[in-house]
Amino acid sequence: MAGNTVSTLALAKRAEVWGAELKEILRDELQGMKYVNWLNDFPDGDTFKIPSLGDATVNDYTEDAAVTYDPIDDAQFTFTITEYLQAGNYITNKAMQDVYYSNQIMSQFVPLQERALMERLETDIMKLGQDQTSANPNNINGVAHRMIGSGTGGKIAVEDFAKALRALKTGKVPQKNLVAIVDPSVEFEMNTISNLTSVSNNPRWEGIVNTGIASGMSFIANIYGFDVYTSNYLATKSSETISGSAAPANAINNMFFSADQAVQPFVGAWRQMPNVDTEYNKDHQRTEFVTTARYGLKLYRPENLVSVLTKPMA
Repeated sequence: MAGNTVSTLALAKRAEVWGAELKEILRDELQGMKYVNWLNDFPDGDTFKIPSLGDATVNDYTEDAAVTYDPIDDAQFTFTITEYLQAGNYITNKAMQDVYYSNQIMSQFVPLQERALMERLETDIMKLGQDQTSANPNNINGVAHRMIGSGTGGKIAVEDFAKALRALKTGKVPQKNLVAIVDPSVEFEMNTISNLTSVSNNPRWEGIVNTGIASGMSFIANIYGFDVYTSNYLATKSSETISGSAAPANAINNMFFSADQAVQPFVGAWRQMPNVDTEYNKDHQRTEFVTTARYGLKLYRPENLVSVLTKPMA
């Protein structure tokens, strides 16, 4: 009498077994929004103008002579809403009826759309380093605010942190809440600089040779006053020459600035925060979801931004 074995029950065996859950891709941390001065007093229109005043002038005075009255220089900062974005998805009635994961898929539409818009916003914030004049040191008070990494082949060097600090100081930027946003390749370079990782050379960095220089997106140690964070969204420049020195191909625009609330380097405004609309389309027999948003961003305080272009890792 034949028994029930794998071979005799071959038709009853499932060739493939599918899990009950959907696998989600990994997400990195988004941090750019906290470095933007978001304007609230922007009731209508798409252009916002902010007046600014310069310093008063001091003159030598001679007794009993007429006083010199000088005008105070003024300027105007113009800011425009430039981005109008949308992310949309739909699912048909037939898919809802036939697809095992249909409810799970539909429930992810809005979170995924919001995430996509926030990643675009993060990218746009990190691109503000490109608001500086390209192929120019962008000198302020005689000190460059845009430079090429001083390491071998345009890699980062500890000296670049000191240069950035000097530039911010000469730009009269308060030395509060100093932040450096760098590419993961910069973290790698810092992890492998022997003068930092060797305890005998620099006890302040003790243990980093074993643990690395960062935890998550933030560095463990403070470098020349900068709290250092890594980002995968920094802008790149295909080619650029500054003061006769060529930047590496596809150089990464690392940014150094003070994130102090009073002097934040970037300005932004939402004309429309991310807004979700959903409806059933009877003509196409499907349920539609769309998230839209409008905003604008701009470099507000050039003196509070130092860009160091560095060589990306292969």
